[in-house]
Amino acid sequence: MTAASTGTLYIGLMSGTSLDGIDAALVEFTDNIPRCIASHYQAYDADLKQRIHALQRAPEKTSNSDVLHQLWQLDIELAEHYATAVHALLQQTKFTAKNICAIGNHGQTLRHYPPNTQRSGPYYSIQIGDPNLLAERTGITVVSDFRRRDIAAGGQGAPLAPAFHQAVFTHPEKNRVILNIGGIANITHLAAKANKTVIGFDTGPGNTLLDTACQKYWQTAYDKNGEHAQQGKIIPALLNKLLNDNYFQQAAPKSTGFEYFDWRWIVQHYPALNNHAPHDIIATLTELSARTIADSILKLDTTTDELLLCGGGTHNAYLRARLQHYLPNVAFHTTAINNIDPDFVEAAAFAWLAYRTINNFSGNLPAVTGATGERILGGIYWGSSSIK
Repeated sequence: MTAASTGTLYIGLMSGTSLDGIDAALVEFTDNIPRCIASHYQAYDADLKQRIHALQRAPEKTSNSDVLHQLWQLDIELAEHYATAVHALLQQTKFTAKNICAIGNHGQTLRHYPPNTQRSGPYYSIQIGDPNLLAERTGITVVSDFRRRDIAAGGQGAPLAPAFHQAVFTHPEKNRVILNIGGIANITHLAAKANKTVIGFDTGPGNTLLDTACQKYWQTAYDKNGEHAQQGKIIPALLNKLLNDNYFQQAAPKSTGFEYFDWRWIVQHYPALNNHAPHDIIATLTELSARTIADSILKLDTTTDELLLCGGGTHNAYLRARLQHYLPNVAFHTTAINNIDPDFVEAAAFAWLAYRTINNFSGNLPAVTGATGERILGGIYWGSSSIK
């Protein structure tokens, strides 16, 4: 890759609930059309991952003053990590900070409590990774804190990627579903020729419970290709209890997070969990992810011709096979069919959202998030390269 571009360049950064690391995407915009031209992945080390995980699960009511210190310490550390990822991407592509219009940084989610959760307000979504420091370290303008404006306007603050999906993946003849299998799974339904309102929402757990099971039983980060799940047998009583959860019955708009779908959630529904073999448990949790995703697609008041997968769960061959079992009439592809690496779709989406914000365009879809109207999302932190 050489430093040659005919459009405007933006960088998108995404670090999801799996806590594996940072996805960075370099996106070129020509006549408002985005094209992902390079990407970089930077892993979190075990210590950083553990400290983020601990802070995510810190009690909401605590007298431990150290929690606040840990919060701001991680806010700064993560900004340094994001800056390192940006510099690596620039070095890889031979561009400089002055070539980049802005960075769209999602940040690392610590809490996501939107409306329609089983709790009273206030509703909020918190992502950390100090944008001031990121702008200072890179010299590039940073757009961040995308979700809270949508929540302030009465929305869920998520999912935000469907607007990007609409811009990039709409097909002239086929109805498509874009399925992102991250910690939480979400779908976007795109009617052919964009002649219907976009439908998008979180379906429920994607990888989050599978990753937790692997860490708990085998001290591994994730279930590679579903190898553990394939060795087990589904526990019907457990699966049925989990499928009856209220979240799966809710109508969209809706979003959720690891705060809701955690190990305690499983045990609350099924106290006898420890009576079963680990392989049977992860087989059942994999089936839960597949069933709830497939059910969400089948319940749509429209047809689906193609399914485009993205996110870490794309690499789980067993989960993908279970999805194909439930959706036999749908053609399966990854987003690579549209020249976007499935591992970097969300990073590219936040480059696109930064582009929208810098150019005073809205970034949310009220029909998806439930907001009272379209809003320009995020705050802008100007980089030194922007000074005239």
